[in-house]
Amino acid sequence: MVTDAQLDLLIQEIADYHGYDFSDYSRASFKRRIDRIYQLDRFADFTAFLSRVRTDPEYFKRLIEEITVNVTEMFRDPGFYRALRQQILPQLAPKPFIRIWHAGCSTGEEVYSMAIVLEELNLLQKSLIYATDLSTDVLLSARKGVFPLRTMKQYSENYLASGGANDFSQYYIANYGYAKFSDRLSQKMVFSQHNLVSDRSFNEFDLILCRNVMIYFDQALQDRAIALFDASLARLGYLALGSKETLKFSALGKRYEQIPGEKIWKKLT
Repeated sequence: MVTDAQLDLLIQEIADYHGYDFSDYSRASFKRRIDRIYQLDRFADFTAFLSRVRTDPEYFKRLIEEITVNVTEMFRDPGFYRALRQQILPQLAPKPFIRIWHAGCSTGEEVYSMAIVLEELNLLQKSLIYATDLSTDVLLSARKGVFPLRTMKQYSENYLASGGANDFSQYYIANYGYAKFSDRLSQKMVFSQHNLVSDRSFNEFDLILCRNVMIYFDQALQDRAIALFDASLARLGYLALGSKETLKFSALGKRYEQIPGEKIWKKLT
């Protein structure tokens, strides 16, 4: 097990050598994930682990994967997507162009879910979805739009529960145990690395989604991320968070109105 002092040293070394700042991540979550990879890889001592993190770029990428991994699936929380379909996206429909940001998009399942809803509302052609994550590896996977075929049954059930009325299989081609989603969806997506800790706003958006990412942040980092989203969101735009995340304790919360029943807020000023 990694000690608290060793954890502090690791955080500092990652910042110094690689420019990633994890000092404001949830301490318990960060330690749990470091302990896991430290034990899995059977390091003789912490010095050997630290040296590998410093000098081996491929191993460092794996470490980032372990720290930032998010559980995701298509149409996760169907009620949330039903609200997008019935309440939020129709409000954005009159706009000549719709910009959407998926922050912390992981392997892209929710990005493709959004594209499917937009297509069914005849909004995809005038929309652009920016999908960002800290990890370059998960972005590479997300760009491909390829997911295990065994997950399609659950994803199809989620889709139908979210208000989808089509045959879900029309959106992908099955081959060799994998489902490849249509290029007509991915052509409206832009995938890019973005660090919520250190990077700035890069556009103005009508809808920002950052679901089940900030639960791994401490309060200071949550405040920083919310300020970034606020700076990136157009007036009367929408911010969607995860089921355990809220604007309730944010100083910026008074600028927003929550959509009843969902973790979605409308920016009023």
